[in-house]
Order: sequence, then C-alpha cells, then structure tokens
Amino acid sequence: MAEPYRSTPVFDESTIPAALRGEHRTKPGVWGLIRVIEGELNLTYCEPHAEKVLSPGNPGVVNPEQTHFVTPLGQVKMQVDFYTEPPDP
Repeated sequence: MAEPYRSTPVFDESTIPAALRGEHRTKPGVWGLIRVIEGELNLTYCEPHAEKVLSPGNPGVVNPEQTHFVTPLGQVKMQVDFYTEPPDP
C-alpha cells in the first residue's frame, strides 16, 4: 500500500490557501489525495472538465500534472497527502 511522502497541514474553509482555490497542478510523478475530515469540498478537474464533491470517506485523487482546484462548500476541514505512486483511496 502506498504511503504519503508529505502531507499539508489541516485547512478549514478560511485557511485553504489561495493557491489551492485557483487552478494548479501536481508535479510530474506526484499524486495528490485530497481528504475531507469534516464537511464537504468541491474538487474541479479542468481538463477534461469534471467535478466531484468530496466528504469524509469520499476522497479525491489528483493524477500527476492534472490541473484542478478546490472550493469549500460551507464549513470544512481538509488535508492533502502526496504520493510517488497511485494512492489507494
């Protein structure tokens, strides 16, 4: 089972960095696993366009170099784990 090599701090709806709210991408060879601890978060993939509502027990996977952004849906607590191989959500 893949283990994350790095994790962000836990963010809430007011501390999610602007960089995560705007279009950005993971680095080559890096997967992101967006975990919601409380509440809901909208994950938008830019190409091809798709949206997914994340919640506890329903994380979102971002593939290497995949452009995306997140939008909190009310009060939320979330964290991103980074992997060098595909994570098992």
